Amino acid sequence: MSATTGGFTSAGLELEATTLMLASLTQAQALEIGEIAVELGRARRAPIAIDVRMGEWIVFHASLPGSTPENDSWIARKARVVRATGRSTMHERVAAEERGVDWYVENNLSEELHAIHGGALALNVSGLGCMGVLIISGLPQVDDHLFAVEVITEFLARKGEEA
Repeated sequence: MSATTGGFTSAGLELEATTLMLASLTQAQALEIGEIAVELGRARRAPIAIDVRMGEWIVFHASLPGSTPENDSWIARKARVVRATGRSTMHERVAAEERGVDWYVENNLSEELHAIHGGALALNVSGLGCMGVLIISGLPQVDDHLFAVEVITEFLARKGEEA
């Protein structure tokens, strides 16, 4: 098996997506996800931009100190991948690496408008599928992905405390 970005496997990333399944996604919950990302990012002084979308709607956006306008371009490109596939950008990248294919050619999508770089997670709702996207941009792609996973993990933990 060939080496993949971050040492991830597509099977492992599919399991991760299942583990991060949401019971629902409301506007208030999307805002809370964004606020958690800002809280964690500020605590680490991470130079990131954060976006939370429900479909095409940008419900939350923040650009922390050190992020740049270029991050917004990356966010848009990553978001298009999740909207097209319903899977994380890291999953799409790793699955293509495992198969040895050019993702852009295989999906007939342009690299100028799409980016299979880690950091965009599908916000999957149980029984409904992909209802939104959390996108992180500004760190190396593996770190963007892991940061997004941490945000959703924290969101789910807080929801568990409220139950």
